[in-house]
Amino acid sequence: MNEGTVKLDEQHLRSWIGREEIVSDLLSADLVRKFAATFDRAIDFSEDAVAPRLIHFCLAQPAALTSMLGEDGHPSRGDFLPPVPLPRRMWAGGSLSFSGELRVGDKARRISRIADVAVKEGRSGTLVFVMVEHQVDVDGRAVLFERQDIVYRGMDAAPATAADKAPAAAPKGTYRRSFAPTTPILFRYSALTFNGHRIHYDRPYATGFESYPGLVVHGPLQATLLIDFAAELKGRPPSRFSFRSQSPLFDGTPIVLNATEEGGGLKLWTAIEGGPVAMAAEAG
Repeated sequence: MNEGTVKLDEQHLRSWIGREEIVSDLLSADLVRKFAATFDRAIDFSEDAVAPRLIHFCLAQPAALTSMLGEDGHPSRGDFLPPVPLPRRMWAGGSLSFSGELRVGDKARRISRIADVAVKEGRSGTLVFVMVEHQVDVDGRAVLFERQDIVYRGMDAAPATAADKAPAAAPKGTYRRSFAPTTPILFRYSALTFNGHRIHYDRPYATGFESYPGLVVHGPLQATLLIDFAAELKGRPPSRFSFRSQSPLFDGTPIVLNATEEGGGLKLWTAIEGGPVAMAAEAG
């Protein structure tokens, strides 16, 4: 796609604000078992056991017909999400607050709403930000609230200039842990979340068409690693968690999870050794 020819009708895109979608799904023991196995946890979850945090990313995902997928593997836009005519879509970040627990065997209902659509001009060209709010209920009782920030952009970034500086290397946290983002893990996480985005499993597409140096590590996968790290350090799952992607990570290079205590909570981030912060998060 030549995004130089793309015409953005901001008023039309903003007409999606307020659009809602309600979907339900069963949190099965089989899903929890596969989720745990993906993160290398040999755990058996019995009926009514508390499920891992952020497993809701695997529930009630869009099941578009294969013939309705776009070139990037995502469902065609214009149904619940607005029809943004820019090729790259990324999950920029989000925030969550937990008022209860999802348990094995729960029938969860997700109420989703388009909260905002904004068109902005950035260094890399036109950007479209879509904010989506979710509430997950079980038996009419809310267990979590979530805000997702999705960004769409063109394929070509602005050329580097002499004034550009290499991003600073991420600091080292008080607590650190390494994680290897192997190709099987990326594939398994895509399968669990029914995410057809080809940048996570199709290397020729990721490197040839989108010009990445490798397969891209999912933002929600990094968020799951960080919230689990926070729960281990604090001895309990956090009641609130927010995260923001700052730079991409790729398969084949170990990720370092970092955490530092601050103000009764935790600041967390991912990075590769010597690289910039990839995802920054806070847990409390």
